[in-house]
Amino acid sequence: MNAFLDVSGLVSPLALSPQQAATNLAVALMCGLMVARFYRWVTHRSSNANAFVSALIVLAMITCIVIMVIGNNLARAFGLVGAMSIIRFRTAVKDVRDIVFIFFSLAGGMAAGVGLATISLGGTVAIGLVMLGIEKVQSRSRRQRDYLLQMTYTPSAGIEAPYPDILRRFCRRHHLVNTQSQAGDDLEISFYVSLRNEDASSHLVSELRALPQIGRVNLFFDEDYD
Repeated sequence: MNAFLDVSGLVSPLALSPQQAATNLAVALMCGLMVARFYRWVTHRSSNANAFVSALIVLAMITCIVIMVIGNNLARAFGLVGAMSIIRFRTAVKDVRDIVFIFFSLAGGMAAGVGLATISLGGTVAIGLVMLGIEKVQSRSRRQRDYLLQMTYTPSAGIEAPYPDILRRFCRRHHLVNTQSQAGDDLEISFYVSLRNEDASSHLVSELRALPQIGRVNLFFDEDYD
């Protein structure tokens, strides 16, 4: 029975010196600052995420302290789990990347707390660069996304359609996907288009609407096609 109750091998005092603890906290602070900077670069949020960015910095340091307190003490680990279980988080996380950065900050703080400064700092830089690279690739694909352009066109005998020149000027590429007859001689024409500059989409629509043979014009992002 005594063998089952003897947990002395699972419990050991903290062996960290004040200098080591201060070093671990400094490393956690640097990791938190880097995670916060990567968060701003990846999400492009500057002014409306100050509270979350500050939380990422402090979270790395708190995690570092928790890991240093636990050490290899199983009793402390269970005690901290019980204490943390009373906390309830009610803030809805709208962007999955916010959850990723929370775990990112936690991981850096954990590595710093066990004294693995090289892994903590190097891992933070490596993961941050990977996330930046992913964001660059995704932003490039978003810039090249396709839109669906729909317009009504009234053809006139002997007069060439005037809209192809406008499409070539505003679009990297465009191709016809559907032509449907409307009332009278009107046609509803649908194109998939990739814009040269998404900020100029309103100019594309206004120039098409200014043509005498063009009636209704709609331009919207087609998620199914993307």
